[in-house]
Amino acid sequence: MEHFFKYLNLGKIINSQPQNIGFRVILLVPSIVLLSVASLHLLSSYSSSSPWLMSYINSISFGKKCDIFRGEWVYDPNRLPFYTNFTCPEIFDQQNCMKFGRPDSDFLKWRWKPAGCELPPFDALRFLELVNGKSMAFVGDSVARNQMQSLLCLLATVEYPADVSHTTSARFKRWLYTTHNFTLASFWSPYLIKATETTKPNGTTKSLTNLYLDEAHTNWTSQIEAFDFVIISAGRWFFGPKMFYEKGHVVGCHFCMRKDTKNLTMFYGYKRAFRTAFEALLGLESFKGEVILRTLSPAHFENGEWNKGGECKRTEPVSRAEMKVNWGDWEMYKSQIEVVRGVEREGKKRGLKIRVLDVTEAMAVRPDGHPNHFGHWPRENVTIADCVHWCLPGPIDTWNELLLHLLEQDQ
Repeated sequence: MEHFFKYLNLGKIINSQPQNIGFRVILLVPSIVLLSVASLHLLSSYSSSSPWLMSYINSISFGKKCDIFRGEWVYDPNRLPFYTNFTCPEIFDQQNCMKFGRPDSDFLKWRWKPAGCELPPFDALRFLELVNGKSMAFVGDSVARNQMQSLLCLLATVEYPADVSHTTSARFKRWLYTTHNFTLASFWSPYLIKATETTKPNGTTKSLTNLYLDEAHTNWTSQIEAFDFVIISAGRWFFGPKMFYEKGHVVGCHFCMRKDTKNLTMFYGYKRAFRTAFEALLGLESFKGEVILRTLSPAHFENGEWNKGGECKRTEPVSRAEMKVNWGDWEMYKSQIEVVRGVEREGKKRGLKIRVLDVTEAMAVRPDGHPNHFGHWPRENVTIADCVHWCLPGPIDTWNELLLHLLEQDQ
């Protein structure tokens, strides 16, 4: 295009004679029309073979930067789930809401609309193209596994992987997409760091957990070095009585009820655990991957606490005015962001990319997306509602649409 304008010598039009101006304008108009028609023809030819490309082009917000993590949920009556409990056998019963009789389905018809642009729907083939020949690990608790199972189900529309796990434990899984040589794995590490339970003389477990804040857990660090993408997260396990250790010595505790031990907040341990996890990754010489921190997933217990009749019966999103992130969740979220900002510079020195998959704001207004009591049969008489995990399919599938967007930005 630059050469085209040079050819027209537009920079000299002002100094030209009037008759030359008219001639050049006459020449310019059909030329621009010709270029526009050619561009539209090119895009239409691509769109017929790659709908995702056109969707992605339409998502671009020209002239301003779009933050995909800030926006609102928009009802789409024509939106269908990408999979069902019949097409994806990997859904855990605890999140298999449709199997256990959840009567409503409108909670599946809401899509995330970022402010100022569009988020393209998940494209399984495009995702597999971007991770071809690579590997991805989810490190964290059962909500991390919840997201990984969502991704398994989404990708199953294109290819179902082979189970190549090194163990029979559901907490440590590996899947291989042979067509794309892509490995997907999950590592159970709810604290990210070393943790032990104190025991009574008879061997029963007490409720006090020892957290070694400066020791990342080897159940994932010993196997993570070869992965190209590592998605880390942690949350609810940090609630409850904790004893904090650093350099092998007690430095304090949270809710331990001991007068001889310094009382530290839960957030102290939470923030320190994430810092140690990042330091462990940065300290692995051969690790060349990208680290993605998935932010806190809010819980939505209403009418009581989780063990005192709390439940999540809503069937649609709520407004931010009606339901905001509670103070404790907000402090945990801020701790995560502070840790990431603190290690970004260190990551750059190592040539490592550290990013944030920020789901907190979007999920804060989705109390309708949890299993509640639809993660088991009614006859099982389970009294505690699940307002922490997410139904599959459900709003958690949007996390992987956001993840796909991050992967696309790498290109």
